[in-house]
Amino acid sequence: METVILAVVIAVVVLGALGGLIVGSRRRKPLPPPPPKAPDITAPPAEPHVGEEAETPRDEPRRTIEEVDLPGGPAVVVEEPPVAEAPEIEIEVPEPTAGRLVRLRARLSRSQNALGKGLLTLLSREHLDEDTWEEIEDTLLTADVGVQPTQELVERLRERVKVLGTRTPEELRGLLREELLQLVGTDLDRTVKTEPEGRKPGIVMVVGVNGTGKTTTTGKLARVLVADGRTVVLGAADTFRAAAADQLQTWGERVGAHTVRGPEAGDPASVAFDAVKEGKEMGVDVVLIDTAGRLHTKTGLMDELGKVKRVVEKHAPLDEVLLVLDATTGQNGLVQARVFAEVVDITGIVLTKLDGTAKGGIVVAVQRELGVPVKLVGLGEGADDLAPFEPEAFVDALIGD
Repeated sequence: METVILAVVIAVVVLGALGGLIVGSRRRKPLPPPPPKAPDITAPPAEPHVGEEAETPRDEPRRTIEEVDLPGGPAVVVEEPPVAEAPEIEIEVPEPTAGRLVRLRARLSRSQNALGKGLLTLLSREHLDEDTWEEIEDTLLTADVGVQPTQELVERLRERVKVLGTRTPEELRGLLREELLQLVGTDLDRTVKTEPEGRKPGIVMVVGVNGTGKTTTTGKLARVLVADGRTVVLGAADTFRAAAADQLQTWGERVGAHTVRGPEAGDPASVAFDAVKEGKEMGVDVVLIDTAGRLHTKTGLMDELGKVKRVVEKHAPLDEVLLVLDATTGQNGLVQARVFAEVVDITGIVLTKLDGTAKGGIVVAVQRELGVPVKLVGLGEGADDLAPFEPEAFVDALIGD
């Protein structure tokens, strides 16, 4: 009996010990995992070689491609492709200015019908009554001669025809030629002043309304001067019109003239100032300044033109201020001329588009209006279609042969 009790006690003790071990193992926290080992970095396998070189490559001196003997033929030489060079602009030789206006005779063929031939036809009538004289007056007014010059011319023609009596075609042509020459003016100084005494360069400013051909006229005038053996710098002071500076620079490059330009919409007076400064430094004969083609109704823009003039004159006085007018605009061109004359002192007039579409009389009217002579005329669209104005050649073109 005691043996059985002893066995039961031993069994209970053993079970209790086993239970304590199980509970203790559950409460015990797990140990943190051991830190990972750093990966073994192995060098990349050596480049495989063949035969005796099948081993890890060693640092050896290397030969250049020029030192390697290539089998079969000469060594290959690698050449760099040639760099494309900008094409050179060919310098043109402008046509001499002498005799350019001779071509005006053909260009004014339609104007002859309107003015010269029309007057000759009327004056050739056997009886010159009041109706005929009114027709002569209307012909002159239609040709844009102007009211006052027309009245003066008709009065002189009346007197001379009355004294002349019998009128042959040759006498009438001679009579009309004399009167038109007197009207146009043969005693005016039409020289473009580009050679001031005692200094260089001569300074010429070109002004005018948009669309009259002002920038083109400036470029053509550069050609006229170069044809006469002068050196020129162009000032692109028209900074308001897109591509105006590019257009002027192209004209200059054709004859080897340097162009001074500024940023688009920049200060025109600054560009003009720099152009004269560079012209002095380069020792050129003439500086031509192209200004913006301002609308004559914009007071602020006209003030800007006056500023350009004042800034340029800090270097030296302006030798010429040329006003460019479209000969086809007629009396409207006189309105433009008046406003420009109030802002800058106009010294000469350039009439563009004086071809078959112009009526011719605007030459007389604008000279009377401003009191300054027409100095240059544009005969067409060609590069050399700008010529000094010659009254005799002009009148001969009007009345024909």
